[in-house]
Amino acid sequence: MTNPIIDVQGLTKTYTKKTVKKDAGFFAKLLPSGKESETLTAVNNVSFSIQQGEIFGLLGPNGAGKTTTIKMLCTLLEPSGGTATINGFDIRRQADQVRQNLGAVLTGERSIYWKLTGRENLEYFAALYHIPPAVARTRINELLARLELTKRADELVERYSSGMKQRIAIAKALLANPPIVLLDEPTIGLDPQAARNLRELILEIKAEGRTVLLTTHYMEEADQLSDRIGIIDQGAIIALDRPEVLKRSINQLDVMQLEIEGFDPDLTPVLKALPSV
Repeated sequence: MTNPIIDVQGLTKTYTKKTVKKDAGFFAKLLPSGKESETLTAVNNVSFSIQQGEIFGLLGPNGAGKTTTIKMLCTLLEPSGGTATINGFDIRRQADQVRQNLGAVLTGERSIYWKLTGRENLEYFAALYHIPPAVARTRINELLARLELTKRADELVERYSSGMKQRIAIAKALLANPPIVLLDEPTIGLDPQAARNLRELILEIKAEGRTVLLTTHYMEEADQLSDRIGIIDQGAIIALDRPEVLKRSINQLDVMQLEIEGFDPDLTPVLKALPSV
């Protein structure tokens, strides 16, 4: 097997949160001495690898650590521990080269300027990416046609539907012809038809030989699109395999739910350490 185009090893992200001490008086709460630090772990020792031309789905509920993982791979967040390589470039030491090898669309991102037209947005970002003007014009026309935006290309983005805004964001991600595309919850908030169209586009992106890392909290979407799926929960990868293997393993599991009266919270770490809990 060839070297993975994305290789994630022990990636971790923690945050320090300042909280007010429970026994602090009113004025003490306003002072540093009246506060204490709490460490929150958003991503905990995550490891996975992705082969060239593969669609890898990172599946998990809201708050599981999907977006934080994507932002670290995009070099938008500095990892607290571990590292990753993107097409052979280290996200910590070679951030510029990493960015040159990927295009990304993040959840709720507003990098697209709503007061510009779709075409003007792409022209602006093409200039930022140092794409020669003649090459940029050809590339922009190709992307607008492919994403079915040609007829609306000269309208302000603020007039676009949610699906069209997502498509122009994907066009921006593909402008520099990157080998890797990161899509963070790409169909969230879209109507069913727009979501279906976008899933078809993702499969077309793969058919061109690109590698796609897709995050989603929709099991059906991950199953439909992904060659392999990593399930992430509370910042940790809890399962990773091909969709059909994961579905078989889930169907074979017996799930038991217990309700305990007078539960001692100090026992939580002990229970979490048990297999299958």
